[in-house]
Parts: sequence; C-alpha cells; structure tokens
Amino acid sequence: MIEINQDFADGVLHSRNPETNKNDYGRILCVCGSAGYTGAAYFSAQGAVRMGSGVVTLAVPQGAWPVLAVKLNEPVVRPVPQDENGRFSVDALPKLLALAEKADALLIGCGLGRSDTLTEIVCTLLEKAACQIVLDADGINSITGHKDILRRTAKPVVLTPHAGEFARLSGKPDATAADAAQFAQDDRCIVLYKGHRTRIFTPDGGCYRNTSGNPGMAKGGSGDVLAGMLVSLCGQGIDAVPAACTAAWLHGRAGDLAANALSEYGMTPSDMLTQLPILLKRYNSKTW
Repeated sequence: MIEINQDFADGVLHSRNPETNKNDYGRILCVCGSAGYTGAAYFSAQGAVRMGSGVVTLAVPQGAWPVLAVKLNEPVVRPVPQDENGRFSVDALPKLLALAEKADALLIGCGLGRSDTLTEIVCTLLEKAACQIVLDADGINSITGHKDILRRTAKPVVLTPHAGEFARLSGKPDATAADAAQFAQDDRCIVLYKGHRTRIFTPDGGCYRNTSGNPGMAKGGSGDVLAGMLVSLCGQGIDAVPAACTAAWLHGRAGDLAANALSEYGMTPSDMLTQLPILLKRYNSKTW
C-alpha cells in the first residue's frame, strides 16, 4: 500500500509554463444536478474551477439553469431538456453527447437523481465518450445492475463511491474495502473508496491510502467538491490514478485547513473551496 501525502502531490503537480492558455488546462464537462440538487452541481463545477481547469462547462436540466447561471460566474452553464421531475430527459442525450465530444474529461453524477432514463443516459455516455470519465454519486447508482458497461469504456472509469454506494453497486450489503479492491480488478476501473483514510484501488491491483482529512468533512457537498477536483486534474492531462490520489490528498488538506480555521462542526464545503487555492500557491511559477 502506498501512502498519499504532500510528497506524493508534489510529484504530480508542477509550476505552469508561462506560454500557455486556457485550452492547455483542460475542457471539463460536468453532467450534474436536478430539481432540488443544484448544490451538488454547483460544488462539482466550483471544485473543477478551483483546481485549475481552463474551461468548465456544467450541463444541467433546464429548470436548474436559472439558479446555477446566477450562482456561478466562471463555469459555462448549459441548459438541456428535462422530464416532469426536473431530471435529465432522454431528449437531453444528443446535446450531452455533443458536449462530451469537446471535453478532455467528463464528470457524471453529482445530484443527478435516479430513473431508468438516467441509467440509459449514463450508460450511453460511458460507452460513447472518448475522454476520461469520473463517475460519482447517482452516476454510480445509475449503473447498478449494469456494471458490465465499465469494461466497454474508452478508458478505465474512476468511480468515487462511499461505502453505501459501493454496497449497492456491488450487490453486497456488507461490502468492504477488500471488495472494492477486487471490483477494480474484475471490472477494469479505478475505485476511490471514500471514508476515513480514503483508499484508491486500481485495475492492476494497486492500492493507495490517503493521509489527510477529518470528520468535519462529513457533510453534504464535500464529495461533490472532490469529484470536481478529480475531473479537473484528469482534464489537465494527469493520468487517472495519480489524479485520483492527488485530488483525495488536496481535498483532505483543504478540509484540515478549514477545520483548523473554523472547527470541524462549523466548516462547510464552501470553506474547503476557499482553502484549496492556498494549498496550491506552492506550485506558482514564481512569486509575483
């Protein structure tokens, strides 16, 4: 087992080349949100922005667009067709596929909701998108019973389940981290198994253990921030495994800084987004 710490992150992240532009830092697509779950979409998009993505596009059901277009300044928010419950409808699929063609990395799932139509949408995106995909929350729930799709993707998918989500996906109510490790090998995917000392399991049997984070991070929205950070690093050209490990470490450290400043009780995912750029200052190209 390899421990993820500051030295690990320093081996992945580097100073930026002055002769670059936004297209050099990744075009991210987040397919997230539904009626009542605009916060999940917000946090995922902001996680990608704060992690340094060049362009972040957030595709949301059209009813969520007015809320998120006002709340978000940096991401491009795209409304797509929705059903009567405020979730993506099957008519959204052509637009989502067109947006995915332009993306360097794709996040699916934060606040998505659950339905048979969403399962169809998620599975189609998984099968047809050529870029690196991160699957979180209801994106994971959507492939329960359809996990064979993971063997048909262009690149190994990164899954970011907590214990409950993985139990549903695997069909094992008492699933453990060892089951997650085996799942990664059997189904050709990378599993970021969230919890105290988050672990990352790889298709070749690798295991990484995060050393940052605290109980104050156990709040709604925290995982959405992590998913956005992770897809951002993938879009910047970092391989999926080091991207997952580095995102987990920085996410935990941002949580640690927030807890130190504000308390485990009072800190929020928004506070973690505020702390993240402070951690990233060490990678500036120079002191300005």
